[in-house]
Amino acid sequence: MSARAFERRCLVAPEAAATVFDRVLCGVDDTPESLEAVRQAARFRAATGTLAVVSAVDLAHVVRAGWAATSIAVDIEQEAERALEAARREAPDAAFHSIRGRPVDVLLAESKRIPATLVAVGSHGHRRGVGIALGGVATTMLHEAPCSVLVARRVSAAVQFPQSIVVGIDGSPESALAAAVAFSLGERFGAQVWPVASTSGKEIDLDAVRAIATGVVLDKRRPVDVLVTASRDSNLLVVGSRGLHGLAALGSVSERVAHSAPCSVLVVRPAAP
Repeated sequence: MSARAFERRCLVAPEAAATVFDRVLCGVDDTPESLEAVRQAARFRAATGTLAVVSAVDLAHVVRAGWAATSIAVDIEQEAERALEAARREAPDAAFHSIRGRPVDVLLAESKRIPATLVAVGSHGHRRGVGIALGGVATTMLHEAPCSVLVARRVSAAVQFPQSIVVGIDGSPESALAAAVAFSLGERFGAQVWPVASTSGKEIDLDAVRAIATGVVLDKRRPVDVLVTASRDSNLLVVGSRGLHGLAALGSVSERVAHSAPCSVLVVRPAAP
């Protein structure tokens, strides 16, 4: 994207945006993608906020190993501890826990227990259909988490994160909250924010769009195409979500974009009552 002459500003009160980063929960395993999630979660956490990092110890299938079950269980527990130790080097002031259970079950239970305002997970590159079929962690969080979700993708160490932020706006209250979050991050980290809107498909209220932010880039393509294309020149994409869960979330713009965008995606959900 080329720079525009006018200043972009969010016209929505920022109070609700600040709470998204109050209580951050991050799942970690032995992959580089999950460590990237820890880095980004630690960076986004509010100055007075908390960060909890959990590693799931999944022993569900160990009983099938017969005589080798004990040694395999020990290996799994040690792998979880190694993942936590690597995470400690990225966020030494976080709280760290290894918890027995399936990763998706552990994260969902912890997100409700804390209760989390943001869950961060790494993207392991699964296609959307595969994630839905196999119950991938990122896919499940996008469908079931009771709070906002960050799907983290790796960023070059030489690049400031976030350096450029794209936020999708459609005139809805959910997109207004996403815009407030995006612009607050832009202010915190000195990043440029690019608000974009699709004029395709449903009748869009341009007055409502312009009431949310100035300098919105309008595009005639479908929402997913607009957002994914715009995010190619940025390292963070922020989108709103109506907070739909389970099957109702399938096919939502936020869920599809989170799987397709080339950069990290922050799906902002309204705070739970």
